[in-house]
Amino acid sequence: MKAASVIPTMRRRDILQAVVAAAAMAAYPAGRNTFAQGTAAKPKIGMIGSGNVGSSLGRVWAKAGYEIMFSSQDLAADKAIAAEIGSKARAGTPLEAANFGEVLVFAVPYGALPELGKTLANAIKGKVAIDTSNPFPNRDGAIATEALAQGAGVTTAKLLPGARIVRAFNAVSARRMGDMHLNPGKVAMPMAGDDKQAIQVASRLIKDIGFEPVVVGGLAMGKFLMPGQPLAGEHTPDDIKKIAATLKP
Repeated sequence: MKAASVIPTMRRRDILQAVVAAAAMAAYPAGRNTFAQGTAAKPKIGMIGSGNVGSSLGRVWAKAGYEIMFSSQDLAADKAIAAEIGSKARAGTPLEAANFGEVLVFAVPYGALPELGKTLANAIKGKVAIDTSNPFPNRDGAIATEALAQGAGVTTAKLLPGARIVRAFNAVSARRMGDMHLNPGKVAMPMAGDDKQAIQVASRLIKDIGFEPVVVGGLAMGKFLMPGQPLAGEHTPDDIKKIAATLKP
C-alpha cells in the first residue's frame, strides 16, 4: 500500500474514534451510577469550606476517585482530614483550593460569600461552582435577607461573578451526603442552574456519590433549595419533578 493511501485511512479511523468518544460522553448523564469505577477522567475538586457538609462531600468524592483539596479558616483541621483520607486528599488555603479545583464547592456560611467572591475573584472565573450554602439572616446578616428576597441562586451568582453556579446539596443532611452511595439512585438531588455544561458536570459528581440528579430549573428556582422549602428533604426523583412542576420562580 502506498504511503499516500494510508493517510486518508488513518484520518477516517481517527474521525470514527472521535465520533464514538463524543457519543459516549454525550450519553453519560443518562448512564448508570459510576461510584468508584474510576474509568473516566475526574475533575479536581476544591472544597471551599470543610465543615459538616464540606468534609462529608469531600470524603465521599475522594472515595469515588476524585482528587480533593480541603480549605477553611482552620488549615490544621483541613490537614487532619486530608491525612485521614489518604492520597486523594490534600489541604490548603481557600485561594489554593480555588486554584487547584477544576470544580469548586462552596460549603460555607452564606455570609462568607461576599468576601470570598472578592478574594477568589481571579481563581473562580469560568469554573463550575456548586453552591451548597443557605442564607440565614440571624447568622449571615443583611446579605442573607437579600438572598431570601431575590433568591439564593441568583444572589450567589452576583456574589461569585464569573463562576458557573449550580445550586445543590442545600437541604439534605450532611450524614446522608456521605452514605448515599451505599444505596444509590433512590434519592433525588434537586439542582438549579443556568449553565447547561455546568449542570452536566455537577450531575456527574452528584450521581457518582449515589444521588439521582434532577434539574428543577434555572438559578431563579434556587430559592426553593433550602430547609423549609418544598424541595427540602429526601424525595424520589419522580416526586421532585412533581413538586418542582408546582413551583414558580
